[in-house]
Amino acid sequence: MQRVSQRIHLHIPRYNWVGFYLVDKKDPSTLVLGPNAGSFTPTPKITVGQGLCGFAATMRRTIVADNVAEEPHYIQASDLVKSQISVPVLVGAAAAGVFNVESYFMATFKPTVERDFVENCAKLVAKCFPRTLTPALVNV
Repeated sequence: MQRVSQRIHLHIPRYNWVGFYLVDKKDPSTLVLGPNAGSFTPTPKITVGQGLCGFAATMRRTIVADNVAEEPHYIQASDLVKSQISVPVLVGAAAAGVFNVESYFMATFKPTVERDFVENCAKLVAKCFPRTLTPALVNV
């Protein structure tokens, strides 16, 4: 996950923060900051259902905010962020975490190719997780 975050952040300049939030094994109602790379420090811990990442984990679907200022679920980590995509990392039906990318540009993730790229990265990372997760994670 660290390598994915660093490589994407390094090679795609419009992706200003790239990283993962992972379901806390001790408290499955919480997402904790995982491997990441970027130009600011994100929120270290959020509740499942809170923010775009928590919402993506709860809904088990990709959440795109073309303009975070208009998104009620957005948690501001940097006032420079303009758009965000949050993709659940699914292992079976369970959300093991969320792959999150933020950009200082509006509508960065509007083109299908951008969404497909980030979603495919999340799918690749999901293959690295054990196929069996604890029952608590299944109900995230």
